[in-house]
Amino acid sequence: MKIPSIQIPITEIPLEKNIQLFLKREDLIHPHISGNKYWKLFYNINNYLAKSPENPLLITFGGAFSNHIAAVAALGKEENIPTLGIIRGEELQQKWRENPTLKLAHDNGMQFRFVPREVYRKKALLSRNFSEEFPGALLIPEGGTNEFAVNGIQHMLPEQTKSFDYLCTAVGTGGTVAGISKFAEENQQVLGFKTVDDSSLNETVFELSERRNFKLLEAHDGGYGKISEENIRFINNFKAKFDIQLDPVYTGQMMRHLFKMIENDYFQPGSKILAFHTGGLQGIFGANELLKKQKRELIKIG
Repeated sequence: MKIPSIQIPITEIPLEKNIQLFLKREDLIHPHISGNKYWKLFYNINNYLAKSPENPLLITFGGAFSNHIAAVAALGKEENIPTLGIIRGEELQQKWRENPTLKLAHDNGMQFRFVPREVYRKKALLSRNFSEEFPGALLIPEGGTNEFAVNGIQHMLPEQTKSFDYLCTAVGTGGTVAGISKFAEENQQVLGFKTVDDSSLNETVFELSERRNFKLLEAHDGGYGKISEENIRFINNFKAKFDIQLDPVYTGQMMRHLFKMIENDYFQPGSKILAFHTGGLQGIFGANELLKKQKRELIKIG
């Protein structure tokens, strides 16, 4: 993987308050390896290929609509490396072709192993078993979060980001917010918007970043992947007003809660806030399939 030659735009979101809000469009970094996933995979894959593996193989883990699964499959296709996705939920084995994320990953060459949820939760044992079955493969953790991923996030913080008071990102497994925390300026405060109900994330992020310059805020609607009517309305209104597409699991949740904080005067007047658009827009197609079955309002695309 190479450092992209494009300069990622930082777009101002106009507000009526005496606060400046900007969105860094990491979603534009690559058409298929989206946003933070590009940087989380960057050192993982380059370090692996530097060892010249005889039979390279990328193995990773994820759920039915995982952005990470989609990104690893796209990376495998681009680098001409076989990929294997360990997918949570054996109920998907007979109907994965109906799932937009898994179909996209398969079209990019990924093979699947579907495992029961109780087995999937035992990640250490599962990883050890696949390491033994495929010696020489690169095992990338769920969400891509490890030390290589954290170091890759530094590329999201070029010179243009140093003047901001707050750096904001959605949080899933914690790798992105840990990287932002690790490489932020001394005067910058990092805000992470949790899309999962996981009380262990604070310690996970600290262990990865070794800094306490971050604060994690709840930003989910009762659980990971839950899509509320309020969230759908916010995403559709945001697209209509600013012509920027948000996804329902990460960036939509982050921006909705960030707007509420601004409205409730969380930030001092004159503050400069930078939020990171971490991509994941492929997940909208799966979300809309579920919403359609529930006869609910859809997320508008395009």
